[in-house]
Amino acid sequence: MTAPAPPAAAAATATDAPLGPEDFDALDQALDAMREQDEETPQWEFCDGFMAALVCTRRPIEPAEYWPVLLGEKFVPVENMEFVWRWKRRWREMETGLDADVQSLDDERTWQPEVLDTRGAIAALPEEERASMEGEDIPSFAQVWALGFMFAVENWPDEWTAPRDREAAEMLDQALDAIVTLTEDDTGKPAVSMYEEDGPPSVSQQRIDDFGAAIWAVYDLRQLWRSLGPRVETIRKEPSPGRNDLCPCGSGKKFKKCHGA
Repeated sequence: MTAPAPPAAAAATATDAPLGPEDFDALDQALDAMREQDEETPQWEFCDGFMAALVCTRRPIEPAEYWPVLLGEKFVPVENMEFVWRWKRRWREMETGLDADVQSLDDERTWQPEVLDTRGAIAALPEEERASMEGEDIPSFAQVWALGFMFAVENWPDEWTAPRDREAAEMLDQALDAIVTLTEDDTGKPAVSMYEEDGPPSVSQQRIDDFGAAIWAVYDLRQLWRSLGPRVETIRKEPSPGRNDLCPCGSGKKFKKCHGA
């Protein structure tokens, strides 16, 4: 079966071009369509966090290995080529940003997670619409992204095992701790809105600081695993039989008179 050609926009857009608002809208729409068949299909924010972990994972994880984990066994890439095309563009964008020599989060080359301030969006709604959502569990800023990141870490634990070098192991622990912090609820006093500049406060200053720390943590993880290289598998050699032991071939003879002769 021949794969469908990329969307028409691909002809006019470089494959390395960063995703724009219309691209993220298209990704959301594709996931909404998948959710009609599988209600456990995650939001794009979760997918973006999952991708960030894959980009940082010590061993390159192939698409055939990660698609079923993220989108289920029923996901068929060839039937979702526009989604896959945008996924690859986001992947390259992420690699480029994380490999850039940036010293400040204000640097225009700095990679930024695609996260939502859902609480800010709800706070900006008319009062009657906000009332209809009262009591619902609304995620904190960047919480879903961090959950996606850690979901990937938990699914490939061998690739995230602490290295033997103490300094490298501490760097790994500190970086993962910074991301785990975002998986928790923001219970601080709302100070700013990340949804709109003049919107009602919905995110605490501590959360903003933690978010920045998490971005630097992803940079550290990317550089850590690249500097260490692929994990070396330990080869365990079975002990050789003694000369007077029975030969392991099952002949019933002593090893020295059989395969050890």
